[in-house]
Amino acid sequence: MQKKVTQGALAGWRRIALWKKILSGLALGILVGALLGETASIFKPLGDIFINAIMMLIVPLVFSTLIVGITSMRDPQKMGRIGVRTITLYLFSTAFAITIGLALSTLLQPGVGVELSFDGEVAPNEAPSLVSILVDLVPRNPLDALANGNIMQIIVFAIGLGISLTLIGDKGEPVMRVFDSFAEAMYKLTAIVMAFAPFGVFGLIAHVSGQYGLEILLPLAKLIGVVYLACLVHVLVVYSGFISLLGRLNPMRYLQGSLDAIVVAFSSASSAGTLPVSIRCAQKNLGISEGVSGFVLPVGATINMDGTALYQGVVVLFIAQMTGVELGMTEYAMIIATGTLASIGTAGVPGAGLIMLSIVMAQIGLPLEAIAVVAGIDRLLDMARTSVNVAGDLMVTTLVGKSEGELDETIYNGANRATIARA
Repeated sequence: MQKKVTQGALAGWRRIALWKKILSGLALGILVGALLGETASIFKPLGDIFINAIMMLIVPLVFSTLIVGITSMRDPQKMGRIGVRTITLYLFSTAFAITIGLALSTLLQPGVGVELSFDGEVAPNEAPSLVSILVDLVPRNPLDALANGNIMQIIVFAIGLGISLTLIGDKGEPVMRVFDSFAEAMYKLTAIVMAFAPFGVFGLIAHVSGQYGLEILLPLAKLIGVVYLACLVHVLVVYSGFISLLGRLNPMRYLQGSLDAIVVAFSSASSAGTLPVSIRCAQKNLGISEGVSGFVLPVGATINMDGTALYQGVVVLFIAQMTGVELGMTEYAMIIATGTLASIGTAGVPGAGLIMLSIVMAQIGLPLEAIAVVAGIDRLLDMARTSVNVAGDLMVTTLVGKSEGELDETIYNGANRATIARA
């Protein structure tokens, strides 16, 4: 009898959609963190295990899916066309994001009336020159890049290897089949890791919720509210608008199919770490081909940081308002340009946006020690901006897939819900 009850419970658990399990873990984590306070950190190892498992997937998944994505195209002209479309859409949406952040921050003025002392100082990183960025893209030792998880260098090497395998024709077929099998194994391992996601999300959120109390958050609540509002506007208006107007697709299906990845991004605050889930959502929920998703998503996880750009726009104006610094149209234009470029160079890991913020602030002459004001709540802001980054990656992948005829609209429009329910 007990065995039947157990089997029935397991069957019921499997029937629940993954995104519902993850959202349940998120809600339960918030509740437990609020009740237990800092004691809730005892659940953090669950989150750490989940994050470690996700990070374990990144390098082999990016490497294999990029090679499979490139070799599956077989057409160098198609690769170039997709590359141009991808980068154009990413840059365009990033400029939109930082403009929305500036507009809402100007309208709602989160920094007006806030009086906080600067007890600490965050030392800014020097902005790398364009020449050094270009030079560092090419790995001296690809094995070293793989071992150290240097995603940009891995992408360059994978693209070069994929193009070379395509150009040598039949001689490259055996290697292509190896990478194709390896990529399939990585997809399956991703599904196994994702089965643990509800528990990992619970552990992460319980720790975050327990660590930050209302007494810490209230003075900066308006800043948090503006960032979250700007993120919602960008996803619901800009991304959904692009999907509807450019892709002629139902934006609700895009949002529904992206939900798993958005929730994981919110809890982990890592767009690179969410990449395995994004690839799974693109292929299984949105009906995008392996070729397009395997190429566009890894590139997006590296260069598309709409949420980070949006965050920089809001926070820079918050600090300017708080310190009484008047900004003109020249400074606004500089924030948009610098924020867009800085966001491209931001690593897709938790907290990287805070470092890149110093570059934007230095360009318009704001006191760099003021970064310490937002450092205490950066994790909460990081969770929101990472969700936007990941949603943007999937939006661009959907549009590119549709434009190339590599989006299965049967899955996107009809089988989407069934796919999610079985996930």
